Amino acid sequence: MSRRHVPLKEGCTRVARVIVGYDRPLETFFAQAIAINADGQEDCLIWQGTYPGELPTPRSAIVLIEPYCDVPEDLAKQLETDRLATLAQADGPNQQAAKRALIIGEAEQPRPKPG
Repeated sequence: MSRRHVPLKEGCTRVARVIVGYDRPLETFFAQAIAINADGQEDCLIWQGTYPGELPTPRSAIVLIEPYCDVPEDLAKQLETDRLATLAQADGPNQQAAKRALIIGEAEQPRPKPG
């Protein structure tokens, strides 16, 4: 998974930080805008890209954060490079089981212990 912190716009006080990236197992880009509430706890104003293929392009993630950020000119290119760098990777058994549970609600049955 890639994670890129994006600089906030001058005077933007609504959010504390913004993160975008690519999640290879879910095959989606993601965007988060995180604020700090009055109790000092984090609140996610935006958290998209948590479902398989939800944000299919870098632009689909960037458009969500633009109100809060000075988006670097090359951010879409960086995110696409992050995605391309994962093409040769495959899911391990734990990622496969998590995907099955997330996508179709099918949890793998526990395996019997040897012996």
